Amino acid sequence: MPMPMPKPTSEGRHDRQVSQEMSQLVRALQATGPKPPAELAELVGAAYWEKDRFDRALALALADGLVYRAADGTINAA
Repeated sequence: MPMPMPKPTSEGRHDRQVSQEMSQLVRALQATGPKPPAELAELVGAAYWEKDRFDRALALALADGLVYRAADGTINAA
């Protein structure tokens, strides 16, 4: 007997947790202004996140255009 089809989702390639993490990054940048990645990680408490979660959330936020990297390397809210 074949396996049932997975349930459709509107979340695409993001799970709920990474979407929340991305939102945290955006809110932190909106509240405090541009930050280097290391300062942003400290600001959101990424040291307490699972391994590589900060890097994944930042990469997806950059790819989705929620934040951008300036010429000086700082991360800015879009």
